[in-house]
Amino acid sequence: MSAKVYLIPTTLGDSSVEQVIPSYVIDIINSTHHYIVENIKTARRYLIKAGIKTKIDDLTFYELNKHSQPEQYASYLKAIKENQNIGIISEAGTPGVADPGAEIVAIAHRKNIQVVPLVGPSSILLSVMASGLNGQSFAFVGYLPIKKPDRAKRIKELERRSHVENQTQVFIETPYRNNHLFEDLLLACSAETRICIAADITLETEYIKTKTVREWKKDVPNLHKRPSIFLIHK
Repeated sequence: MSAKVYLIPTTLGDSSVEQVIPSYVIDIINSTHHYIVENIKTARRYLIKAGIKTKIDDLTFYELNKHSQPEQYASYLKAIKENQNIGIISEAGTPGVADPGAEIVAIAHRKNIQVVPLVGPSSILLSVMASGLNGQSFAFVGYLPIKKPDRAKRIKELERRSHVENQTQVFIETPYRNNHLFEDLLLACSAETRICIAADITLETEYIKTKTVREWKKDVPNLHKRPSIFLIHK
């Protein structure tokens, strides 16, 4: 069985494909006709933007998101038996990291199907790289609680962990709640704790700054509806 499952990266926003996606990834896209995607409409738009030569209507798509049925996942890989490559595409960045894909990859490993991760932008890694915080030890913890008391408690836990383990803590929020999260960070964290905001990564409006809480309180940015990564280290 020579067919493979490819983890295909996408742009993080409305940046040009050529700027962030290697040309060999486009070659693989053009050899792939079956896709497992987070959103079919978005995936079709991306493939067209990437310059796929196959007619979009001739491709096969399977959706992988919170509405999908896990018992169907194994059937998404049936094209492998016909020696057809399968690509996995998330909404933005790299599948399987803070995005769907891991479930399919796990099934592929159990079925002895080769899984190939392709190079592309990961907002998590790019933010760690640019933060100036500890890149030798960091943890991505996903979303924080929505309710303020629970969120404040979690922030203090992460701040304490960053200090005790010398570990950068990385997390995200739904873009329209970014400002609320940042307000809570400034309230919950110590004055000398460093916070990095990495917003609109790889876009023309990219904004990456690391300051102490004391410094941020003098200059609070507006992050409303801007895809952002938050990093803290005490």
